[in-house]
Amino acid sequence: MSAAKTVLRLDGVARTYGAGGTVLSILRDADLTVHSGEMVALVAPSGAGKSTLLHLAGLLERPDGGEVHVDGQPANRLDDATRTRLRRLRIGFVYQYHHLLGEFSAVENLMIPQMIRGLSREMSRRRAAELLDFVALGDRADHRPAELSGGEQQRVAIARAVANRPGLLLADEPTGNLDPKTSDMVFSMLENLVRQSGLAALIATHNHDLAARMDRCVTIEAGVIADLKP
Repeated sequence: MSAAKTVLRLDGVARTYGAGGTVLSILRDADLTVHSGEMVALVAPSGAGKSTLLHLAGLLERPDGGEVHVDGQPANRLDDATRTRLRRLRIGFVYQYHHLLGEFSAVENLMIPQMIRGLSREMSRRRAAELLDFVALGDRADHRPAELSGGEQQRVAIARAVANRPGLLLADEPTGNLDPKTSDMVFSMLENLVRQSGLAALIATHNHDLAARMDRCVTIEAGVIADLKP
């Protein structure tokens, strides 16, 4: 892995929240690197800070200390517009719920982020069709989310997350709403997508079987990111 590109790096990141007169420290001096082509599982109990970590890595929040680097670029001091552009172009997100736009078809859901980026309708449709074929949903391209099963919806969401060819994929319990068989199928497609595209992926999950299939596992202990041994 030493020759792989470092796509995400957290250096001494801290995040606190105030509640009344109390200050709650979620992360303190947290370090993490994720390389291209690497899948890192984030396994920690509820309330430990998994979502906070993903929000910081995805530039949705700013840390109170330390630095977040995406593609080698320190992001903390960037203005909001530059952070938004970096997030839109270089980071893909997959959540536990698919968050697809219900009034649009599967192929349109993949086209929209590309067209926002500035690609033509024709180029966006071509890329969307290729991705739907990759996740074995080419024949469902014109179906709206309500016409798709839960597993199909999540596969569309995964395809949408990589439509703009990001370098970093962040996923928060991407199979949490699925039954075990569907979960395994969806994760296999996600894994193939990461391996074939060379993405760096940080995936929060409670599923230890899925975590064991990734390159390494980390957890959050007392606000610090630590390796989780098998």
